[in-house]
Order: sequence, then structure tokens, then C-alpha cells
Amino acid sequence: MKKSSQLLEDLQGIIQKLRGPEGCPWDRKQTPRDVKTYLTEELYELLEAIDSENPRELAEETGDILFMILFLTNLYEEKNRFSLAEALESAKKKMIHRHPHVFGSVQVSTADEVMTNWHKLKEKEGKRPKTSHLDGIPGNLPALSRACRLTAKAAEVGFDWEDARGVLTKIAEETSELAGAIDRGKIDEASDEIGDLLFCLVNLSRHLGVDPEQALRRTNEKFTARFHHIEQGLKKRGTSLKEAPLSEMDELWEEAKGREGSPGKTRCPTVKAR
Repeated sequence: MKKSSQLLEDLQGIIQKLRGPEGCPWDRKQTPRDVKTYLTEELYELLEAIDSENPRELAEETGDILFMILFLTNLYEEKNRFSLAEALESAKKKMIHRHPHVFGSVQVSTADEVMTNWHKLKEKEGKRPKTSHLDGIPGNLPALSRACRLTAKAAEVGFDWEDARGVLTKIAEETSELAGAIDRGKIDEASDEIGDLLFCLVNLSRHLGVDPEQALRRTNEKFTARFHHIEQGLKKRGTSLKEAPLSEMDELWEEAKGREGSPGKTRCPTVKAR
């Protein structure tokens, strides 16, 4: 633990030197808005490392996230907005307050009870009053994840399909409306219908307990791997993507499919996520 604390201080020192008069011109010009962009990129790299389960990659990407957090904190410390100590103290107090079953005398027996208490305690912490039942869902979430959280939140008050079959019927209806917009050449309408169709597919995912964001990420990776197989297969045959007929690419695509295993299901995040 002492080694980690020392390394944390060392990293803070590096950031302060980078931002100092004799530091790096590029680092000195960075703003919180810039860091917001980099932090988002680093977060997705960390998510990719988690999927790979490669310890070296995980350590590197976690370090990058910690660096960006410290860099952002330093920017606000320079403006006397808040300090790292204040941020850590806030997190410490919050975690102790929201875990009375660990640091107090409250008794719980299930994870669901923990989450129920968690949300009750959040409401007592002086958070901004809710004006809508949908409040609390970050607007910057990836669209698929946000749609899943929105529909789950609405389902809490009974605004939901009775089962997955009802969503399937709605998907068929939205698909028909999309086809009509395409037939009429109405691109703006088609855009709206595509959004509606995607929203319905997210709803179906939630009903099945599948995280749509992770499901699409897996499909993206699957497509990438299969397309790479096509490229490599064509190269071995002495041809290229531009020269090969679709039938030959389809043959290699099916060959790649035959080599794959069956991925597991990733649960859809619920609105109770902290």
C-alpha cells in the first residue's frame, strides 16, 4: 500500500511538472474539456482490455485512466475549485454512508436489499430533487446503454411490454414503417424509423436480460475477425478484395463462422447500477 501511495505522489509530481513553466507546451494548454475527450477514449481502451483479460493491458489501461483523473483534478486544483484530497474525502464519506450494513448496524441479507438501501441513502444526501422518474440516467451514456436504462426505468412504474413477444410485434411494426419510408424515398422519415427500430431492439434485449451495448460490441468483433479471415484467405489465393467475386468472399465468411465458438450472454445493466 505504501508503494502505491508513493507512486501516486510521484505521478502527481510528474503532472505538476508537465503543467509548470518549464514543462510541456502541449500539457500546459490542456483544459477540462480536452481531458473529457481523452478520458472517454481511455475508458473504451480499458473496456477493451477488460474483455481481453490480459493482465499487462489491464494494468496499462488502468494506469492511463488514473493518470487522466489525476490530470483533471490538477487542472481544477490550479483554479482552486477543489483538491484531490477533497475528492477522496467525498468518496470516502459517501461509501461509508451508503454501506451501513458494513460500517454500521444495519442488517441486510441480499444484494437487492443493499441496492434498495443505497438509493434511499442517496436521496438523503441532498442530491438535486428529481423532476422526472428518468432523472439520474447520464445523458452521455452510449445510446444503446442509455436506451436500456431508460426503458428499465420506465418499467419500474409499469410502463413496459408484458413480455418479449409484445416487443417482437412492435419490432415487426417498426420494420414495416421503415420499409414504407424507404419506398417513399423519405430519408428523414427513414432515419426516425431506424431510431425507433433500434430502441425496440434494445427493449427486446432488456426483456431477455441481454446488454445491447455488449451484444453489439461482440458482433463488431465477430465481423472484424471474419472480415480479416476473408482478407487473409484471398491473399493466400493470390487475389484481393477488389478482384474477388462476392461468392468467394461469402465462402470464406462461412468458413470463418464455422471456426467460431458460442459467446456467453452479458446481462443488461439495470437502473439500480450505482
